[in-house]
Amino acid sequence: MLVVVITVIAGHEDDWTFRNILGNALVPAGILLPVVGILLVTSEWSQRTALVSFALVPVRTRLIAAKMLAGVVLGMIALAFAALIAALGTAIASPDIAHVWTFPVGLVGQDVLYAVSAMAIGVAFGAALQASAPAIVLYFALPTAIGALSSIRSISGTVEWFGSGSLEWLTQNLLSGHEWTQVLVTLALWMALPLAIGTWRITRRDLS
Repeated sequence: MLVVVITVIAGHEDDWTFRNILGNALVPAGILLPVVGILLVTSEWSQRTALVSFALVPVRTRLIAAKMLAGVVLGMIALAFAALIAALGTAIASPDIAHVWTFPVGLVGQDVLYAVSAMAIGVAFGAALQASAPAIVLYFALPTAIGALSSIRSISGTVEWFGSGSLEWLTQNLLSGHEWTQVLVTLALWMALPLAIGTWRITRRDLS
């Protein structure tokens, strides 16, 4: 809500389209949702509820899948809320420009993927590390470290493939084939790999 208000007050009239305001509104979601996803998993260990959960549902992979599904639902709710606030902001701004409410269908899918992947990455990090503080710190520290390495010109092109910044492209414009490739690589490194590690650790962890 705060981002939408700032966009409407401080932004230029050309920025007051629904497409742009929604993109701005999703930025905080992309930052905060992974933290919620991390806590969704790590709370089992910090609150010592894992023993009860795994006693009720011995197949641990089902619990991991349930947490991932809960994260996806929460991500969709966040997207719907951001869209509602962005629509209100656009209506209040009422810019006198063309295509204020134009929104490509492909961009809808990209926004959905952005919100869902933000939660999924958080769940994956939480499953891999199983401790709130290290998972949250690592989630924010890794992009900073990768960003620092990308400032080295000789390796910047390669390093960019390992960062999570390409996910922000999903809310901006329809992606090209090359950009989709980079997004898929990002999802593989930041979501699929940690989730695989986390699933392996959780299914083998001793609860004693």
